[in-house]
Amino acid sequence: MKRIGSWQRWMLAVVILLVSSVCLAQSQDEGTAQDWYALDSLNTGLGKAPGSVKLRTPRESMRTFRDLTDSGNFEAAAHILNLADLTPAAQRERGAELARQLSEIFQRGKSIRISSLSGRQDAAIEDPTGESPQAGKPRRDIELASLEADGNAYDIRLGRYQLGNEEPVWLIMPESVAAIPALYREYGPTEFERHIPESLKGSFGVLRIWEWIAIPLVLLGVALVGKGVYRLVEWVTRWLPSGSPSIFAKQIRGPVALIVMSLLTQALLDYVVSFSAAATITLRVVLIAILAWGAGAVALRLVDTMMLKMTRRLAGQIDDSKPKDERKLLTTLYAVRRIIILIMVTAVTIYVLGQIQLFETLGLSILASASVLAVLVGVAGQAVLGNILSSFQLSLAKPIRVGDLVAFEGQWAYVEGIFYTYIRLRLWNERRLIVPVTYFASKAFENLSAKSTKEYRSLVLTLHLSADISLVREKFLEFAKAEENVIEHHKLLCCVTDQNGPAQTVTCYLMTIDPLSGWAAEVSVREKLLAFIRDEHPEWWPREVVVISHRDIARGHTTAGDDDVTQ
Repeated sequence: MKRIGSWQRWMLAVVILLVSSVCLAQSQDEGTAQDWYALDSLNTGLGKAPGSVKLRTPRESMRTFRDLTDSGNFEAAAHILNLADLTPAAQRERGAELARQLSEIFQRGKSIRISSLSGRQDAAIEDPTGESPQAGKPRRDIELASLEADGNAYDIRLGRYQLGNEEPVWLIMPESVAAIPALYREYGPTEFERHIPESLKGSFGVLRIWEWIAIPLVLLGVALVGKGVYRLVEWVTRWLPSGSPSIFAKQIRGPVALIVMSLLTQALLDYVVSFSAAATITLRVVLIAILAWGAGAVALRLVDTMMLKMTRRLAGQIDDSKPKDERKLLTTLYAVRRIIILIMVTAVTIYVLGQIQLFETLGLSILASASVLAVLVGVAGQAVLGNILSSFQLSLAKPIRVGDLVAFEGQWAYVEGIFYTYIRLRLWNERRLIVPVTYFASKAFENLSAKSTKEYRSLVLTLHLSADISLVREKFLEFAKAEENVIEHHKLLCCVTDQNGPAQTVTCYLMTIDPLSGWAAEVSVREKLLAFIRDEHPEWWPREVVVISHRDIARGHTTAGDDDVTQ
């Protein structure tokens, strides 16, 4: 076998080196090419771009597009669109119109925050904290907006393109250009706007001139319609039967009027007139908040009417002598009322936050401010939040119900209402005690209506040892059985429970239907027993026996106590 010469070995090494160099160069070119899209031609039908078109960064491209469209120079603005899907003739014919339509879409559908766009040529995400996995990596396309039309979602994106060896530029991508007609049909001017004079279409601040005139007129017209609905519901109320239906209809006049006003304004925005994106988003957020509030208010009025009907069924006095099922239902209605309020507030808050896009490209400073504000509100509202949670806990666990009789801090009271932050108690003397829910839940209380309203009560008499206990027991049974609120007569009991010197303690027990009625029965039976002893056997009263000596008589005075004296 023939050996390879030295010069051949040198030639082989050179070839390997050249191949390695070419491969390395190609891999480097491919890695660089990933930072943009390579083009063979760019908008040849539009001609050379004027010097006012700056496209080096996303922020610069969109600022240029805004300035050119605001000045009406749509021919120059068309250079910011990548019209690769159109023929050169179509580019020349439709480029300016597509730029105009896109500017209308931005004005009505999605307002672009140009200051939030990247000012870097590679659009790399700058994250000083280093927490983002994409930080520092070049991007070759970014999303400007995501809009819906005809039930489909369309993205408007900027892409980075390089034509030959020229400097890369940022353009609206062909896929987004293709979506412009569909989006324009959804967000473009309506038939009404086509009749507006050109002199009123100029911008004045954040809105156009005609919008400053139209918005107050639209709101005034909607307010008049709402007033008409209010009067209509009020007229219908007069024809309803008295009682709960008429009360409910009268209470929902305002909410129904607001719901109709919100729906009418939504319809006007969808089918009659379209305002700028800032005005439209603001109006839609306000309208959805009003709509949610109105629907929640109607639901609350319905629950309130049911609660009023239940209260009237309970004869106007909520106490534990009423059926337990009715008191349980009333407690559940209070809980449902709070749940409706919570759902309504939560839904409106989530929607509003989603509409204003609080967490999208607003910067770390706003997020930090929002976090600080949330902490401050959380600390300040800790007591309120604790009361709300405790209120739900009481409503779900039901250690107390509306109408229960409780002994709280030495006072008897009926539970009249369990609200978000407080409990209202009706004291025995008809005064009201307002107690924070957390304070009530953290204290020990006695629910006298938890299992049964019955109560075993007792009355104590102190009599002389000469008293006939059998006669006292007989009279007690007679008086107790005559009381309407005394039940379970087989549990009546009267016996001697203590003795001290010449006196004895007699205790009588009786079962009553509820604590307050039991107290009334107790005092009634006690009065009758005392009257019987006073009128029939006054000698049964406790008395002291005092012995008077002859020496004391001789001295002419006696010593006696405050009680009766017996010689």
